[in-house]
Amino acid sequence: QVQLVESGGGLVQAGGSLRLSCAASGSIFTSNYVGWYRQTPGKQRELVARISRGGSTAYADAVKGRFTISRDNAKNTVYLQMNNMKAEDTGVYYCNNPVSPLWTSIGVRNAWGQGTQVTVSS
Repeated sequence: QVQLVESGGGLVQAGGSLRLSCAASGSIFTSNYVGWYRQTPGKQRELVARISRGGSTAYADAVKGRFTISRDNAKNTVYLQMNNMKAEDTGVYYCNNPVSPLWTSIGVRNAWGQGTQVTVSS
């Protein structure tokens, strides 16, 4: 399995920006998708953005137009640029390879990393 290390979280005011990074110990781009997930207290972990092996991107409605997922194949790293952040973006962010192309499926190929905490103050 690939080990995943997320970083870049922090405390930001509403309207601000953060850039998250996910470094993998091996290639995470041989799978069909790489995704960023968010978990908030009392809620199930949810997929917020993903990028396909071909480079196509998709986003949850709540973040569309504000978040951008990208990747650096040579570095085995995936990024999440978050702009115009809102209080509801607060949570712990993780990356992983989704098993299924279904957006609501939570199955992933690798053990979860420690995540990176994002807190947006209003």
